[in-house]
Amino acid sequence: MQPLARIPLVDIRGYTPLELLFLYRRRARQLAEAVGKMLGSAGWRLLVPAFDRASHSWLKKSRNPYLEEMELIAKAVSVPGTFALNTCFEWGCTSGVWAGESGPLLRRVLDWPFPTLGENTVVAHQSGIAGDFFNVTWPGFSGILQAMAPGRFAAALNQAPMRKHGAGLAGDWLLGRFHVGRTPALPPSHLLRRAFETARDYAAALSTLCMTPLAVPAIYTLSGTRTGEGCVIERTEDGYSVRQIAGGKVCATSQFESPPADAGQGWRPRPIDSQSRLQYALAIPNRTSGFSWFTPPIANVNSRLAMNANAAAGTLSVLGTADAEPVTEIFELPA
Repeated sequence: MQPLARIPLVDIRGYTPLELLFLYRRRARQLAEAVGKMLGSAGWRLLVPAFDRASHSWLKKSRNPYLEEMELIAKAVSVPGTFALNTCFEWGCTSGVWAGESGPLLRRVLDWPFPTLGENTVVAHQSGIAGDFFNVTWPGFSGILQAMAPGRFAAALNQAPMRKHGAGLAGDWLLGRFHVGRTPALPPSHLLRRAFETARDYAAALSTLCMTPLAVPAIYTLSGTRTGEGCVIERTEDGYSVRQIAGGKVCATSQFESPPADAGQGWRPRPIDSQSRLQYALAIPNRTSGFSWFTPPIANVNSRLAMNANAAAGTLSVLGTADAEPVTEIFELPA
């Protein structure tokens, strides 16, 4: 058996994710090469460069505030796929907030089919105008998918369901991507980064995540530092619906439970088995310790990390996974 990898804690306060890439360039190349193997040589040669060019073009057209950073990352990695991976929305996740004695606890599982994400996870200690935060991320990734800001809030991003256009699965996907190409709004992971950089508390983060236009629908799970500060934000490009913590918990997978007003022809839940994952999450007791809650169905073939975050206590624990199996030691944020 391979020894479990260690998740490093990297202090890049005063810098950008470009510095993280310089420190862990080997990990970034391993991720890119693993994706290439998954897609096959033909897919890597043809599809990835095409998606990369389209993504880069859209980022320039939309005047993305992190464009220069991503261009430098792409140049440093020198492997196709940087822009495509930074604007990729094809993942499914399970997240929730549970009331606890030491404050609201955010639990999160990231499901993303790309290989080696678990063992290449890093925790980046970053800062913005609102204060410090700990970003659970990867070298070469510009946005934020999950993070914790001590004394402020913790949050995670889930993929939203696919909007139905009446064109079948493939047609609905293509029409959705056509719509993205026409908007200048931020990708969901970049909006979450903005929240961690600029929002000084739970209320400010809630406002940012609800009111800022998005390039594509998304689901955010947000926890604060006080009793009752926990919610799921279900977003469309210009609309939102908020589900507040009730009965000690609120959970989300990759489906809308309270669809925003602009639902159109409805939504397709994302795999794997979004409804079963939601029901399992809702059944997790509030006082479950460690990662004993990380079991099927929320632990599945696409799972790449699990996280516990408590902004009130300033605690963070992370486990890198490959499917339902751990591939890293448990990371615990030093006190």
